[in-house]
Amino acid sequence: MMMPTELIFDPKLLGTKVQAKLPENLVIRPLSSTDFNSGFLDCLSGLTVVGDVTEEMYVKRFELMKRTLCKHVVVVYDNTCNRVVATGAVFVEPKFTRECGLLGHIEDVSVHPHYQGKKLGALMIEQLKDLCEVLDCYKISLNCNTNNIPFYEKCGFSKKEQQMVIYL
Repeated sequence: MMMPTELIFDPKLLGTKVQAKLPENLVIRPLSSTDFNSGFLDCLSGLTVVGDVTEEMYVKRFELMKRTLCKHVVVVYDNTCNRVVATGAVFVEPKFTRECGLLGHIEDVSVHPHYQGKKLGALMIEQLKDLCEVLDCYKISLNCNTNNIPFYEKCGFSKKEQQMVIYL
């Protein structure tokens, strides 16, 4: 498969370490503007409520994320069935603290149910951590539900503080 031309960020930022650990039919790459029709939102729906997102909405959000350079969405794409089978993202928050450092937030890690149990989640986390390092983040944080704490601890994270939310 050729690499899509309209990507959310430069694929060179991903390196080749994680790709070398994937089966030959799977490619790890940045999100593409054409992934709306490749099952990207289906993959995300295993994680949270996606809602009724039209292709127009998808393209507008993709363009906004691409312009801001703060959201780096990564997908694992299966060339045999032409589908996104896993996804994860890093939101880079510019800070005034830590000498105007960058804080990486890992978000939206999801693996399609048919691909779970193949270590794709752990490989996605490894790729996102590597990406944060390339982007020169001083720290990586993530929020998860209690059931996923053991998984993220295996990926090198440790529990710290508590999250508070208000849904509007």
